[in-house]
Amino acid sequence: MDLKLLGEVFVTLLVIMDPPGMVPIYLALTGTLTARDRNRAGTQAVALAFGVIVVFAVAGQTLLDYLHVDLPALQGAGGLLLILIALELLTGRTDNPNQQVTSNIALVPLGTPLLAGPGAIVATMLFVQRADGIADYLAVAVGIVAAMAAVWVALRFSGGIVKVLRPSGIEVVTRIAGLLLAAIAVQLIADAVAAFVEQYANGH
Repeated sequence: MDLKLLGEVFVTLLVIMDPPGMVPIYLALTGTLTARDRNRAGTQAVALAFGVIVVFAVAGQTLLDYLHVDLPALQGAGGLLLILIALELLTGRTDNPNQQVTSNIALVPLGTPLLAGPGAIVATMLFVQRADGIADYLAVAVGIVAAMAAVWVALRFSGGIVKVLRPSGIEVVTRIAGLLLAAIAVQLIADAVAAFVEQYANGH
């Protein structure tokens, strides 16, 4: 197995998914839930993100070609989705905690597009294209699993922070997370627009 490739995949995905940066957003979205529901939401989010990344690693380019969708379009869609969530966090219009909401939070925006976002998807697709032989594919797979495990650990043990912050602290974190999320969303959309402009300027 190519350990250098494994390390590259692990570090790249970890930097893109940014577990420390994800924690305040995760706490803002799940702060009102019980510890059990919060842990379940974290596990579901990581499982979904893993599934999405694996699907795109295996058949991403084929899928995008079939749908006639460019990667910047995927990026722009992710940005628009995050803006909607950011507005909810900033205005305080978050839903009451119940099982349905737990699932929703885990799927959108935690699982995708925050964890399995355009950056992670594109990076994984590039690593798979670079891979040559079974050993390389195995290194990419182990790298993805290791990165996901690290994210899960970060989310799983962020519960202690909720106890320290208390409801008033969670409210402050929610507003800050909303601002961060809005900034991430605007950056995604700006990158998508820039990529489209570059494509059409080059006569794509």
